Amino acid sequence: MVDDCHCCVPGSGENFVSKQKTGRLREPIERDTRLVSLSDMGYIDGGSFAMGSESHLSYLGDGEGPVRSVKVSPFWIDLHAVSNDNFDQFIAATGYMTTAEEKGWSFVFGGLLPEEFEPTRGVMDAPWWRQVFGADWRHPEGPDSSIEGRGNHPVVHVSWEDARSFANWSGKSLPTESYWEFAARGGLEGALFPWGDEFNPNGEHLANTWQGIFPSSNSLDDGWYGTCPVDAFPANGYGLHNAVGNVWEWCADWFSVEHPLTPQMIDPIGPSDGDAKVQKGGSFLCHLSYCARYRPAARVGVSPDSTSSNVGFRCMYNPDSAISR
Repeated sequence: MVDDCHCCVPGSGENFVSKQKTGRLREPIERDTRLVSLSDMGYIDGGSFAMGSESHLSYLGDGEGPVRSVKVSPFWIDLHAVSNDNFDQFIAATGYMTTAEEKGWSFVFGGLLPEEFEPTRGVMDAPWWRQVFGADWRHPEGPDSSIEGRGNHPVVHVSWEDARSFANWSGKSLPTESYWEFAARGGLEGALFPWGDEFNPNGEHLANTWQGIFPSSNSLDDGWYGTCPVDAFPANGYGLHNAVGNVWEWCADWFSVEHPLTPQMIDPIGPSDGDAKVQKGGSFLCHLSYCARYRPAARVGVSPDSTSSNVGFRCMYNPDSAISR
């Protein structure tokens, strides 16, 4: 499979625009464990699993392999991605300003823009990604758009820093990659997808991905062009909705393609620092012709200040662990 991934998720430092990174992460909103609500979360009793993939769909350059034995402790995790309504409560309570609002722009998939939209700059090797000024979580397709009627869709145009601040405010954390992947697999050992090895079993669509010819035409066979509601498709064996497809989801870990191997790793966390954070799960733009990353094992590394119209997050809760960093 092709190793290049900026077609899936654009980074803040694409070649048409200077990097926005400051060299350090913003301080997150202070954690308040009094706010923890287990509503819309599922409890998973932990366990051991084979993490990663060496299948025909895997990407060697992404560090999906080697497959390694991992054990995770019991934890709670959101049954669906954080929605616009959820995020709005956070903003109302804190007055927080997101990265995209501070920068004044974010990446938008060009197919979501109206035909009369003013010309914008695109990423050189992925021209469907457009730099849109005024695009942010409230205005997903630019300043003239809104989230009206999309309260139960996943919040997008959020950076890793935004996601961490929401998680801290709610007394939770972003899941580490191992916790996220264990939950996304739904108890199926080594399966390609959260429901098994066949992408459309009996012709049924179980995730929001691109249908047709990317990026020119989408047949909408799965019912959606952009994002769908956070609970639109059937849950996996652990009750998680849209574990793959719909939006990429931020994880706590710094990204690395190197995985230290021990007989069994317990609650592993990525390296102590880096330039990119892990995203998992793929999005509504994934299509087998160029990006088969709509799988629990798939992963990409993206700079933590990056924002786009196909990236969101969900949270986890483990009172015995301080994961967010």
